[in-house]
Amino acid sequence: MDIFGKCMNFNKAHEVIEMGIYPYFQPLSANDGPRVEMNGQETIMLGSNNYLGLTHDPRVIKAALNATKKYGTSCSGSRFMNGTLDLHLELEDKLAKFMKKEAALIFSTGFLANLGAISALAGKDDYIIIDKADHASIYAGIQAAFGAIVKRYKHNDMEDLEKIMKSLDPEKGKLIISDGVFSMEGDIVNLPELIKIAQKYNARVYIDEAHGLGVLGEHGRGVGEYWGLEDKVDLVMGTFSKSLASMGGFVAGSRKVIDYIKHSARALIFTAAPFPAATAAALKALEIIEQEPERIKKLNEISRFMHHSLKDIGFDIGKSNHTPIIPLYIYDDIKTMYFWKQLFNAGLFTNAVLPPGVPPKQSLIRTSYMATHTKEDLNQAIEILEKIGKKNGVI
Repeated sequence: MDIFGKCMNFNKAHEVIEMGIYPYFQPLSANDGPRVEMNGQETIMLGSNNYLGLTHDPRVIKAALNATKKYGTSCSGSRFMNGTLDLHLELEDKLAKFMKKEAALIFSTGFLANLGAISALAGKDDYIIIDKADHASIYAGIQAAFGAIVKRYKHNDMEDLEKIMKSLDPEKGKLIISDGVFSMEGDIVNLPELIKIAQKYNARVYIDEAHGLGVLGEHGRGVGEYWGLEDKVDLVMGTFSKSLASMGGFVAGSRKVIDYIKHSARALIFTAAPFPAATAAALKALEIIEQEPERIKKLNEISRFMHHSLKDIGFDIGKSNHTPIIPLYIYDDIKTMYFWKQLFNAGLFTNAVLPPGVPPKQSLIRTSYMATHTKEDLNQAIEILEKIGKKNGVI
C-alpha cells in the first residue's frame, strides 16, 4: 500500500468545487473590518473573530510596525533558547495582571497553547475530562498527553459530567477542560455547576477563553468574570487572534503551574517564539481593551440585536447565549453549502461548518459579529439572510 494512496483518491473537495458551492479558502483582496473585498465585490464580513474590530485600529498597526523596525520580522528561535524578547515578558506580565492570575505564558498560536499546556500537565494514569464540543486544539492536547485517560461528557451537560466523575479513581489526578464560549454553538459553559462538580471530586479546572476574552464580563476577561468565578478557575487559556487583533496564545494560572509548563511544554520549547509585530500588536490591543470598555458594551448590544433579529425571522440559532457567535442550523451538508454560496453571491460572507467541525447532521452557517459593525451593515445583512433563507426554505 502506498501511504499517498488516500491522497490520490481524495476527490470530495473537487466534487464540491465542480458544483460551484465550495466554501473554503476564499481569498480577500482588501479588508476594512466589517466590509471586505472578495471575488471582486464589496462583501459584509460576518465570518471573522475580530470581535472588537481592533485589527484595523491605527494604534495597533503602529505598535506592530514599530516593533518590526526595532526587533526585525522574526525572533529566529524558540522562547526556551534564544527567542525570548523583553516584549514577550512585558505581555506575559500584563496578561497575568489582566486575568487576575499570578503568571502567564505566551505561545506562538492559540492552538499551540492548548496543545502545549494540556500535554505538559497530564500524563500516565491522569484523567482528562472534556466537553464533547471542545475545540480541536484541546483534542490535540489530549492526544499528545501520553498515557492520560480521556473521558468525554455530553455538551454542557453537567449531569453527564458528574456521572463520569463518580466513576473515576479518586486517587488519580483529574483535569476538567471546557471551552468558555463554544466556537460553533455560541453558547457559554455552565461554569457554576462545573466548578461545584470539580470541587466535589477534587479536580482542577481549565477553561479555554479563546472566544470569551474581550467579549464577556464587564472588563472582557471571559466566562470566569461573567459568572463571578475567576478565582475558582485554575488555568485559563486565551488567544490573540480574536479580540487581541494579533496571532498567538497564552495560558495563565498560578506561578508554580506556569513555571512547570514553561519548562515542559514541547509546543513551546521546540517552536519559534511569537514574532515581534504580533507581540506588540497584542500588547496594544490589551491596553485598548482596558482603557475602552465601551467596545465590549457595543459588541454585546450588537450580539443581542442580532440574536433577537435572527430568531424573530425564524432561524434556528440553537442555544447561542447572546455571544457574538450565532449559528444558523441548516443540518444538511449540501444544503448548507448551497445556502452559503447564495449568501456569498449576495455580498455576505459567513462560514459553512460541516462535520467534523460539528457533529453529524448538525451542519450550520456560523455568523459572528464585531463591535465595529454599523447599523447599516447589520440591517443589510438581515435583509440578505431573510431573503435567501425564505428562498431556500430554511425559514
